[in-house]
Amino acid sequence: MEFLTAFDFKETFTAAMILFAVIDIIGSIPIIVDLRRKVGHVQSEKASIVAGILMIVFMFVGESMLNLIGIDVNSFAVAGAFIIFFIALEMILGIQLYKDDAPETAAIIPIAFPLIAGAGTLTSVLSLRSEYSGINIIVAIVLNIAFVYLVLKNSGRIEKVIGKQGINVVRKIFGVILLAIAVKLFATNIKELFI
Repeated sequence: MEFLTAFDFKETFTAAMILFAVIDIIGSIPIIVDLRRKVGHVQSEKASIVAGILMIVFMFVGESMLNLIGIDVNSFAVAGAFIIFFIALEMILGIQLYKDDAPETAAIIPIAFPLIAGAGTLTSVLSLRSEYSGINIIVAIVLNIAFVYLVLKNSGRIEKVIGKQGINVVRKIFGVILLAIAVKLFATNIKELFI
């Protein structure tokens, strides 16, 4: 019951926007379209469900996994701030700092992980856990997964409507938002390390 009373619309909205920017599913439309062209079919339902489960499970067991190897959540959040910072730079400057091998199939591996629930997303989920209530993060994850599913299902249509230029504009806007989030996350958690 305490879990449900902790629900806060503002926290949920902020967490949802952070995850939306990190997942960057709109910016991934060209990759999804290319995958669809190569392999013929993208398993939208499966990819969305697996990505959602990965994020929620990591939110609950991520901290225990870190404790097992002797890392506290604040240190992980600071590391997460760096990852988010570099993702934001990629989005704003249109550069690629990290390059994955081109996937050969459009099964769960390239779409659910690492495209949706990659290192940046999982780091963000755990970083959010240090600041927000669990129920708010879960609702934010569910909202993002629903949106991801819609985008995966209609990626070809969306690319035609928005166009490559539109996708680039959206990426740059969310890159700036992500950069600000990375700075805030870093500032909030770095203080805890020196107390």
